[in-house]
Amino acid sequence: MPVATAAKVEALSRDFHSQRKLAEALGVSPAQVSRWRRGQGIDPDNADRLDLLELAMSFLLRMYEPTTAEKWLFGLNPHLRHRRPIDVIRAGATGELLSALRQEQADSYA
Repeated sequence: MPVATAAKVEALSRDFHSQRKLAEALGVSPAQVSRWRRGQGIDPDNADRLDLLELAMSFLLRMYEPTTAEKWLFGLNPHLRHRRPIDVIRAGATGELLSALRQEQADSYA
């Protein structure tokens, strides 16, 4: 059974410590995030971005504390040709993000 958008927004808002910070991460208005949290519709592009961010955070939180995971998302990443993972998420580049997460995991366990 798919996870509702509202549940994803709730969880990510906790991870980012506010809906406003989640909105900034996704590049949308806080009002949009608030509507999603209330169960109002989400467009397909933002649904994909939300899914990618949820995937990245859940992956990163298995290795790092929340503040470190957030720094990883917003920092320049050598596995992404020195782009920020959050920008890759906003662009919907799933393959690149997954590759960078796998490389991060391999480096952290090396």
